Amino acid sequence: MPDFTHFDHKGNAAMVDVGQKKTTKRQATASGRIMMSDECYKTICNGSSKKGDILGAARIAGIMAVKQTPSLVPLCHTIRLDKASVDFEFDDVSNAVIALCTVKTSGVTGVEMEALTGVSIALLTIYDMCKAVDKSMEIGNICLLEKIGGKSGIYRKKTSEKIEEE
Repeated sequence: MPDFTHFDHKGNAAMVDVGQKKTTKRQATASGRIMMSDECYKTICNGSSKKGDILGAARIAGIMAVKQTPSLVPLCHTIRLDKASVDFEFDDVSNAVIALCTVKTSGVTGVEMEALTGVSIALLTIYDMCKAVDKSMEIGNICLLEKIGGKSGIYRKKTSEKIEEE
């Protein structure tokens, strides 16, 4: 049976003790997509929404969500963030907007949950701003693409697209 770290010896939910861990540079990138109608997709790509800059609002929402992760996910540690960014790509074949969230810190615990939260809220913001045009939008494929730092080292999702390094 796997060793789940968020449970104590009695099986109760518990925050992981990171007090003895070494500070290292850590980074995580997550992605997800929202698929939509052709009309909605063209509106976002052209920046012609009556509501204004949809992707700009989604970017800010995603970054704000990164900062609120410990308030949303009960056993996450509050950590100092060095950087959080949300970027978007377009998939013309699927009429999908792909969100990418990268989070960096120097600390004793990783930022995977922050990156996943940022992507999720960015996509939900797109849905919220576009639901008057297309209520059938689908959000999916939210996953961790890459994690760097910490005891477990580097993780890269095998089926992920290329991740550019800074």
